[in-house]
Amino acid sequence: MKVVTKPGLGTGIYTVPDIARILRQPYRQISRWVNQYFDQRLGRQFIDRYSWTDGKSKAVNFHTLVELYTFFRLREVGVRTRVILEAHEKLCEYFETAFPFALSSVLRNLSSDGKRIYFKYDADVLCTLDSTNQLNLKFIRDFFKKLDFDDSELAQRLWPLGRERSIVIDPGHQFGQPTIAGSNILPVTIFNMHKAGETIEQIAGLYELTKIQVKDSIDYCKAA
Repeated sequence: MKVVTKPGLGTGIYTVPDIARILRQPYRQISRWVNQYFDQRLGRQFIDRYSWTDGKSKAVNFHTLVELYTFFRLREVGVRTRVILEAHEKLCEYFETAFPFALSSVLRNLSSDGKRIYFKYDADVLCTLDSTNQLNLKFIRDFFKKLDFDDSELAQRLWPLGRERSIVIDPGHQFGQPTIAGSNILPVTIFNMHKAGETIEQIAGLYELTKIQVKDSIDYCKAA
């Protein structure tokens, strides 16, 4: 299968600090997992790397960003890294993609008991070990609701505050950095003006935005 992991126009460019801000995860943990698990363990499977570097900083594309979120959440409920990697590898083979944790059909059907990962596709269980105390991964279901998918079921856009808010992460705009939906305006631009003393009404008028869009930008940056 063809693996496109190098970030660029249309695929998004996310450095480790970018990922830490977007996913609200520790910088060192992200750096270690990208290096140790995605590049080394999973990278060997495709004879490629999930990250790219210019010699100074490391970056990943949008689909790897989504995969990292799923990876982190599974770890948070207690699933061991080895189990996650094994499930990922099986799903890669089953769906013939390097990014199974970014597929809608996978995110819809993941569950776990905190030790094992379960995946149900139609009537078939793909990744499972025996267990009687199955736990629905509600947080992945919630994350799934924040994603748009393309015709091949791969994640296409992320609405980090939810679809009802105006901040979107689209790899087709501004190299995938968070923007105000329908524009190329970065939330951090709005936030910096707000910190400098500009009112919400003044900022909205200057950029031809609604007050809700300005507030969403401020809320997103404050959370980061």
